[in-house]
Amino acid sequence: MNDMSDKPVIPTRRRTPRWINRMGKNMSKSRAAAIIFSWLGVGYLELVYWTNRFVVEPDNAVDLAKPEQPVILAVWHGQHILLPALRINMPASVMISRSLDGEITARIAKVYGSKAIRASGGRDQVKSLQKGGMRGFLDMLEALERGENVVQTADIPKGTPRHAGKGIIRLAAKTGRPIIPLAVASSRRHTFKNAWDRASLSLPFGRSAICMGSILHVPACKDHHEASRLELENELNRITSRAYELVGGSNE
Repeated sequence: MNDMSDKPVIPTRRRTPRWINRMGKNMSKSRAAAIIFSWLGVGYLELVYWTNRFVVEPDNAVDLAKPEQPVILAVWHGQHILLPALRINMPASVMISRSLDGEITARIAKVYGSKAIRASGGRDQVKSLQKGGMRGFLDMLEALERGENVVQTADIPKGTPRHAGKGIIRLAAKTGRPIIPLAVASSRRHTFKNAWDRASLSLPFGRSAICMGSILHVPACKDHHEASRLELENELNRITSRAYELVGGSNE
């Protein structure tokens, strides 16, 4: 008989307590709660922004990106929390889920001059449609056609973290607009270890790095889409590791 102790132990993500889920659902129906938490969020982001020392790589990243506009700014889930507060002067439409935290994030994005597209994708096609995934794709398509930048997380919600999905590749292929990978990391941070996306919350009084990857143009031909997806995934992982290296830490 095989020794069961030789089998790897697969960590499981702890379920969110019911009372927290219940409280979240009640708060999601409260406009007042969304307003209060969004302004607390803005205040916190401002505190982090003004008490962190920033390094940008390359140092002329904005100058390289602006002539390419409108662009699709690509980030990983969980690594984007500080993004709205960064002064890069490239306002964009952002796809944000219809959840409670999405409502708060949408209000924060609006304060910083960005527009919210309320939709979310997912691994399951039916659930993605229920969350407005197709409508969100069309809204982002229209935004790019109007000459507006868009921000999209490259990995699929509740899927494999830091694994690029096909949606952002299809958007770039359909519009002909380039994808610009971005990564943000901070030396002082709290990592939510039980979150599927390894979300990282930057803390005040640290160092932060913003890294821009190589600009990616996706061919219209579907035969090249998988290669483009892998290129985006590898580039996002590369600059994420580089951002953490710049602030002196691991990207885990």
